[in-house]
Amino acid sequence: MFSWDDPDDRIAIVQMDAELHHAELELISAQCATHQLRLRFSIDDLARFGERSILRKAIAAASDLNDYYSSIEKLIPREAAGPNTGGTMLPEEQISRATERVLAYLREQRDRHYAAGEPLSAEHKALMRPFFSPGILDRVRIVELGGARLPNPSFYSEAKALGIANLPQVTHMASLTFVDVVVFNERITERDLFHGLVHAVQFQLLGPERYTRAFVDGFLRTNSHFTVPLEAHTFALESKFVQNPAEGFSVEEQVRIWIRERRY
Repeated sequence: MFSWDDPDDRIAIVQMDAELHHAELELISAQCATHQLRLRFSIDDLARFGERSILRKAIAAASDLNDYYSSIEKLIPREAAGPNTGGTMLPEEQISRATERVLAYLREQRDRHYAAGEPLSAEHKALMRPFFSPGILDRVRIVELGGARLPNPSFYSEAKALGIANLPQVTHMASLTFVDVVVFNERITERDLFHGLVHAVQFQLLGPERYTRAFVDGFLRTNSHFTVPLEAHTFALESKFVQNPAEGFSVEEQVRIWIRERRY
């Protein structure tokens, strides 16, 4: 059993948490795919017409994972349990209003930072070229705040009054993408740049209005920034990039697949 007092164990614990985070991202991706199945097809139709071998493998994998994580849950101290992550139910009128507020914020921030933004450097373009089209790499501008940090949006107080919890803390995020401008709270890293560019691709292919509505719907459904399908897919692609940055793949094609499959 690990002990935080042992220096070697502390290193192992950090590595364990990194691997746990990677597993969480993969599970979120699977959860998003399953949610789309649930929306589009009935359980009866899946049982009757779904390919048997795939169904059995999926069921077996889900069952094994449930057994494994349930055994861990039993050992977690009761006081360590996290907050309720159930969804927030709002009338359509309030959801539309929330979407308008978020979209206005994204556009205002985009316009504010665009003039100070710089094109990607030749080095950054070379690193990202195996994953992103020239159009994205030429269009996106980046801003490094250099010690300053983005504040939380002004509408957060209104959102909290509606009972919306666990709002993402903008101040503590590494970067935020405002349509075609990526603003970094901290120094730019390859990983954070990749993450921001994935969101720029999502903005381009979905359009700002559809992107914003998908984000608001996803957040209200899960009450967690990390489980919004737009964010979960970005983290999954980021993980793939970090694992093997020498093996290129088309982020645009991956995003198009999720759009076609209505996973956003």
